[in-house]
Amino acid sequence: MEETQFKVLLVDDELDILEFLSYNLEKAGYIVYTAKNGVEALKIAEKEEPHLVILDVMMPEMDGIAACEELRKIPSLSTTVIAFLTARGEDYSQIAGFEAGADDYITKPIRPKVLVSRVKALLKRTGEATQPVEVVDTNIISIGDLVIDKERYLIRIADVEMVLPRKEFELLSLLVSKPGKVFTREEIYSSVWGENVVVGDRTIDVHIRKLREKIGNDHIKTLKGIGYKFVD
Repeated sequence: MEETQFKVLLVDDELDILEFLSYNLEKAGYIVYTAKNGVEALKIAEKEEPHLVILDVMMPEMDGIAACEELRKIPSLSTTVIAFLTARGEDYSQIAGFEAGADDYITKPIRPKVLVSRVKALLKRTGEATQPVEVVDTNIISIGDLVIDKERYLIRIADVEMVLPRKEFELLSLLVSKPGKVFTREEIYSSVWGENVVVGDRTIDVHIRKLREKIGNDHIKTLKGIGYKFVD
């Protein structure tokens, strides 16, 4: 099965949940690693470089939010997809997760077939790419004082380099692909998250806010009720 090439790291302090998730994903052909908290997860992730990490929010030693933030600081994991396990109605956890750099969330309890389907959809994102506007070489986007390294998910602005979480990077790449063009929220959802992925209403707003914190408020403009555009 093609899924055997993918590595999935499951992180949860409840053994029965780990066993349930592991069994169903291994049965579907995935290589599965498990950790009981964020500290263990970081060690395993650095060693194994999983394609997908599924994190519970509430865990001892290091919770999921903190673990996600630390995972996003590791350059070798820049293309790793991160999803949170959240209970129904935990909107605050979802918002906090996106702010920490998560790509999506999975609501529990979840049926086995739905779990495998969600994992398959999440892993498809590892092959997504965004077309640049100005190409210095095959992996570099350059516009004004902003340089984007597609290969390392790294940006440089005002001689300061930083690694961005995957979705922040893809959102920024989309906006700079056509400077001055207003991208509607629907276009952004479709291009960055995919038409079949359900995300919260505040997802784009959270990611835009995080980008502005990193590159400044002047580059990304909001058109109220319509969407966003990049200006040099």
